[in-house]
Amino acid sequence: MLGYEIHDLVGNVGVLCILVTYLLLQIERIEPTSLIFSGLNALGAGMVLFSLMEEFNLSAFIIESAWLTISVFGIARQFFKADVV
Repeated sequence: MLGYEIHDLVGNVGVLCILVTYLLLQIERIEPTSLIFSGLNALGAGMVLFSLMEEFNLSAFIIESAWLTISVFGIARQFFKADVV
């Protein structure tokens, strides 16, 4: 089918999420070590991966899987970092 489907919308919103996150980083509205930065990147990568379940592309799958893994690592780092008193 050549129409625009729900997985296309989800993937495009995911790409937009990643791009907006990067823009916010560049204009210094968020920190690269913040939970929101990693969270928005993880959300966007997950949405793109969802869209790839319908129309698979190996290159996109590899980069988005890596992006999601790195973002989840950043999220975990925020939760497990030691508080210095």
